[in-house]
Amino acid sequence: MFSASQSSKAQFLDKARQAREERRELKERERAAVQVQALIRRFLCRSRLQKEIRREVEDFFGANESSSSKRSALSVFRIARKLLFVFNHKEDKERFEKLCRCILNSMDVENEPKVWYVSLALSKDLTLLWIKQIKDILWFCCEFLKQLKPDILQDSRLVNLHLTMLVTFTDTSTWKILRGKGETLRPAMNHICANIMGHLNQKGFYSVLQILLTNGLARSRPSLSKGSLTAIFSLALRPVVAAQFSDNLLRSFLIHIMSVPAIMTHLATLTPERLAVIESHDLFRKFILFLSREAQCRDVCVCLEGSHTLCLLGNLVYLGSLNDKVLEEETAHFVGVLIHMLSYCQKYVSQKKSNLTHWHPVLGWFSQTVDYGLNESMPLLTKQLQHLWGVHMIRILFSDVLSKKLLENQEIAQLPTQPVSPQNSLPMKNLFKRAFQKSASVRNILKPVGGKRVDSAEVQKVCSICVLYQTTLTTLTQIRLQILTGLTYLDDLLPKLWAFICELGPQGGLKLFLECLNNDTEESKRLLAMLMLFCDCSRHLITILDDIEVYEEQISFKLEELVTISSFLNSFVFKMIWDGIVENARGETLELFHSVHGWLMVLYERDCRRRFAPEDHWLRKDLKPSVLFQELDKDKKRAQLLLQYIPHVIPHKNRVLLFRNMVTKEKEKLGLVETSSASPHVTHITIRRSRMLEDGYEQLRQLSQNAMKGVIRVKFVNDLGVDEAGIDQDGVFKEFLEEIIKKVFDPALNLFKTTSGDERLYPSPTSYIHENYLQLFEFVGKMLGKAVYEGIVVDVPFASFFLSQLLGHHHSVFYSSVDELPSLDSEFYKNLTSIKRYDGDISDLGLTLSYDEDVMGQLVCHELVPGGKTIPVTNENKISYIHLMAHFRMHTQIKSQTAALISGFRSIIKPEWIRMFSAPELQRLISGDNAEIDLEDLKKHTVYYGGFHGSHRVIIWLWDILANDFSPEERAMFLKDTGDTLGSVLRGFFTIRKKEPGGRLPTSSTCFNLLKLPNYSKKSILREKLRYAISMNTGFELS
Repeated sequence: MFSASQSSKAQFLDKARQAREERRELKERERAAVQVQALIRRFLCRSRLQKEIRREVEDFFGANESSSSKRSALSVFRIARKLLFVFNHKEDKERFEKLCRCILNSMDVENEPKVWYVSLALSKDLTLLWIKQIKDILWFCCEFLKQLKPDILQDSRLVNLHLTMLVTFTDTSTWKILRGKGETLRPAMNHICANIMGHLNQKGFYSVLQILLTNGLARSRPSLSKGSLTAIFSLALRPVVAAQFSDNLLRSFLIHIMSVPAIMTHLATLTPERLAVIESHDLFRKFILFLSREAQCRDVCVCLEGSHTLCLLGNLVYLGSLNDKVLEEETAHFVGVLIHMLSYCQKYVSQKKSNLTHWHPVLGWFSQTVDYGLNESMPLLTKQLQHLWGVHMIRILFSDVLSKKLLENQEIAQLPTQPVSPQNSLPMKNLFKRAFQKSASVRNILKPVGGKRVDSAEVQKVCSICVLYQTTLTTLTQIRLQILTGLTYLDDLLPKLWAFICELGPQGGLKLFLECLNNDTEESKRLLAMLMLFCDCSRHLITILDDIEVYEEQISFKLEELVTISSFLNSFVFKMIWDGIVENARGETLELFHSVHGWLMVLYERDCRRRFAPEDHWLRKDLKPSVLFQELDKDKKRAQLLLQYIPHVIPHKNRVLLFRNMVTKEKEKLGLVETSSASPHVTHITIRRSRMLEDGYEQLRQLSQNAMKGVIRVKFVNDLGVDEAGIDQDGVFKEFLEEIIKKVFDPALNLFKTTSGDERLYPSPTSYIHENYLQLFEFVGKMLGKAVYEGIVVDVPFASFFLSQLLGHHHSVFYSSVDELPSLDSEFYKNLTSIKRYDGDISDLGLTLSYDEDVMGQLVCHELVPGGKTIPVTNENKISYIHLMAHFRMHTQIKSQTAALISGFRSIIKPEWIRMFSAPELQRLISGDNAEIDLEDLKKHTVYYGGFHGSHRVIIWLWDILANDFSPEERAMFLKDTGDTLGSVLRGFFTIRKKEPGGRLPTSSTCFNLLKLPNYSKKSILREKLRYAISMNTGFELS
């Protein structure tokens, strides 16, 4: 009973709730219907009104078109007010254009104040309304300008229309109402114009102008007309001048106008009058002073980001090139601003491509977003930047350095009493004599003297300028060579900068800069930047100068100065390595090291190719080889770095010792050395003397790398297959190796050719006629490597350029094919350099970028670049032609042959082992030393057996005959025939053993470097027997 009553109550309440919800939904639907109806009615009403207004506007502009200029200003104002009330950018574009033309026409009417649109500004009731209306109209003009493309003809007309509106109503100079008696109204009208301009600035007026300028100028050919560009720049300048060059307006002008790519160049080309306006307002000075405040410069750079900061930089540099007076007076500020802006860009310059970098044509890989729309204008921007390293600006900025006169000295300097090798004595003496006479008559040799305080204003100024150019080099990575070429254009800049460096500090030179390395002060960094710039520029200069310009004409540097500079660089790099600075170097210190080291190595390699420095100039007397070897054994980092970067400071003999030690250690590691517990694996080969090359090639080319490095025993057989007598304890293999190398390097085989003149060997370009010629070259490389590996001297004189390739020098960024060309063909080199010095029009010679060669009776044309035979050589590309030709002759022609030989050579000899040798030193390692034999050293390394000892009369006679009776050639033949070489002496043994009976000839065992000497009764008999044995080429007989 109770539960039934509760159930009916719940049902009643549910029904009541449902009824309420239905009534509420009905009311909502009725309200929504009313709102929809209201919206539709409003839309229809508004659309009807808009149509009526637009019809009225069209009727207004359409009726009596010819008399439109006579309409009253009030009627134009009223119709403009209606149009603005319903204005839509897309629908009312043409109506707005008609309104603008109508307003401009009204301003051109003569003597009818009621027609002048601007006259409404004088109406007490309409002034405020008119001001608001003109502000709106002008901003709509700005909105349209943002969307227009000046390169489209129709759009360019509209650009002119809207610009004319802006020019007309932001300045009172063209208002006819102010003529005559109206002049008293000018201050008030100027105030109205300032009000309008202020409103536009707040809305983003400068951004509009920037977009318009970028659309019209950031391209290979500008699409803005002279009138448009003049108008835009005038509009941009008005607020700045009106605000009396306030910081806010200068900031906006710099960010939005001066950052437009090459705008100053376009002004100079299209409307040079604007540049005169800039000069009249002294704007360049104002820009520099504004940006000289670090916070403001940083703010501008952050707003612009990298690409546009660079554009601003280009425009400032171009302005600076036109304003010598300001540049001279504000050098410090100008340099400071450029350093700050370049440093900002440099933060985002990356060394390599990644997901976070973008390619920039001037900066390289860049970790900020790059505006690719600016790419077309990059050539113009680069031309602007070139003024920074142009002669004109360098003369202004480096005026303190260039104004100094290098001391003159009329006395002829005395020749240095340095020992020279016999074969070079005459040319070296003549060279030094000519060099000293030529340079000494002009100036003293520049050496570190000291005396100039490093904290003086002059030094600080020069340091800042060097920091600027060094920052430019590290930031504008893609035009680095252009910058270096510009900085080295003036012949006297670098020697005078070196003279300036020589005067710094109490003693000058080395000590000051080594102290700077240990001081992390701003002053030290600036001094090191000066040294770094000097090294980078000098290295670039010497790299591009040929031998005639360096040794005979002595452009920029005298030879004695190169000696002094190289001594300074050698000491500086040595100290940086030996004092542990390089081990922990990062950032700027590491860059400095590579810069100084690069310049040092360019000088060293030039000296190796053709001497300018005295004997032992490159050695460090304070470095004991024994100490270095101990540190190398302990894997000390500084010793390893020294060997990696400046091995030339160690005497050549010690480096050969080091090389032999490296080989010995590897042999021990590979188990190639006989020990008490194990014997090395031996490879046996059988060779027919009549087919030595073929048999050797077939049997050795298949050997593994370790087998080639191991022990190889050779058994010779004659044509009948009968074994020859003799036991191979390396001597027979040595004979085999010497013979096979003699055969493969014989020019008659056409694997190798000889150079004209000194007849040095290099791979033959026509060696491809041999079947499997690349495998042959690889085999030759292995044989040559094996000879060097075993310390077997082979008489193979290589061309210098080929030795450089064997060392891998041709991969260096400082390598110059032209410098190496004389070692291939001196006559060809002279012909090419004559093209470089040709004063007339080189195209008259009818040359093309190709090389014609007679190949086995047929004329073959090689194109130096794709399509080269159709590209003429001109004065503009003649330097490229010379380098291309040299590169083709020494690299391209024999590229595959050289690569194959080097591959074979390096399979035996590790590249890092021979990097410590120069090209001439590598030749000495391969072919032995032509220097006089050191008999005292040989005595120390001689062991006596069979009753002989150092005081035995025969031994005393032997050394006396070698020292006093034999010529150098006879001594060399004696050592060759006894099997001794520089290598065997360095390995620590040469053996003499007594032999009976006493009447026979001396004999030798070349395998063991053993001389078997009979006990002769007289010194004369010993001398006679020795001479006979070597002169008859019997090799002391073979035992």
